[in-house]
Amino acid sequence: MCGIVAVSGTSEASKLAFLGLHSLQHRGQEAAGIVAFDAATGSCFRVREAGLVSDVFTAARLAELPGEVALGHIRYSTAGGSGLNNAQPIRVAYREGQLALVHNGNLTNANELRTRLVNEGALFQSTIDTEVIVHLIARSHRHGVEAQIDDALSQLVGAFSVLITVGDTLYAARDPWGYRPLVIGHIPGGGIVIASETCALDIVGARFVRDVEPGEVLRVKGTELTRLRPLPPEGMPQPCIFELVYFARPDTALWGYSVDRARRACGRRLADEQPADADIVIAVPDSANSAALGYSEQSGIAYELGLIRNHYVGRTFIEPSQAGRDFKVRLKYNAVREVLAGKRVVVVDDSLVRGTTSRGLVNLLRDAGAAEVHFRLASPPVRHPCYYGIDMPTKEELIAANMTVEQIRAYLGVDSLGYLSLEGMLDCVSDAGSFCTACFSGDYRAPLVDRDAGFAMSSHC
Repeated sequence: MCGIVAVSGTSEASKLAFLGLHSLQHRGQEAAGIVAFDAATGSCFRVREAGLVSDVFTAARLAELPGEVALGHIRYSTAGGSGLNNAQPIRVAYREGQLALVHNGNLTNANELRTRLVNEGALFQSTIDTEVIVHLIARSHRHGVEAQIDDALSQLVGAFSVLITVGDTLYAARDPWGYRPLVIGHIPGGGIVIASETCALDIVGARFVRDVEPGEVLRVKGTELTRLRPLPPEGMPQPCIFELVYFARPDTALWGYSVDRARRACGRRLADEQPADADIVIAVPDSANSAALGYSEQSGIAYELGLIRNHYVGRTFIEPSQAGRDFKVRLKYNAVREVLAGKRVVVVDDSLVRGTTSRGLVNLLRDAGAAEVHFRLASPPVRHPCYYGIDMPTKEELIAANMTVEQIRAYLGVDSLGYLSLEGMLDCVSDAGSFCTACFSGDYRAPLVDRDAGFAMSSHC
């Protein structure tokens, strides 16, 4: 759950990287960082701190990042820990020049590689698997930067979209399965942008060119883009369907497919598969807005704004006793009593993971006077953890892995509960290709090397 961006071929590189990160803030809120390389002085500059993009980067801080090449990263810490040592970009003095790297995804052989590297004498300064990639590049015995990067990437298993700078040359790569998105844009007047989502291109006025293809390795020198040798193929690409279900912004296009269109289609199919006799449809904002609109359109039940999300909620250590139950839910959401009172309500959410937030939301709706609450999920039950870069808890924490649908319904306290089927979800995006559905189906395509070898499995983006 991270966002990455790179800009090349413009003196505004760090400023554009900042804007790109700002549009990707939904992908991580733990830390933000930018590295810039100034060819005129041969210097590599870095700013990285804990916090939101707008808090980390002031005009003065951006002025500390001159150059025509910049890399940016925003992080949602999962199991790697939230210390500053685990924030990206990573920057090192490398025998071929200053090297910086950012990574979105999760390597399923990271612990195996780390153990081997430590036994060979490598010293690690972080607990993130991104640093493994740096060591593999630095310790490669091949000749030349590109051969060393290729050597390192060829040893990785799992999900990775990476951006690397060596001096003023930018490299971009995506794993052969294509789990995490990565797109290329062209800035009118000169400049190349590569980022996790197309919304990062939009904010800087860049024209979408194409996706970085699964297994593709690219070199960008100034504004010249060259395709290098592809990584060994792994069969049919398997981009993460949860990006379409929940994670990506609705104004993004992933793999040539509109996220909003996909979510609306899932909402319409959900209305057919899981109808409800109700007065209004509401969304759990904001990720379920499109699916709820689709449900309303297909069912003919009026769409209303029954829940309002507070977008300015930060971390809090105060939990006053008078706030009562579901305090954390009430910090983030509030119910519109005038809309809900006396109504039979269909609540559409994108997914159900642990169930604790949803249970609190149901209490909120009941307290606002909802006569009936019918909960609908625009994706199948999440029964398996994700090992490819989305922060999914262990199987023991996944409510659908441990309860039947009826038990979940009772736990949530709703009048009815319905999930979109796996077949229905895939039908909604069938013209966008094949997808990874491991969190729903348990079908893990990329080998889980660390798990099978007895190492702990986790996401360390």
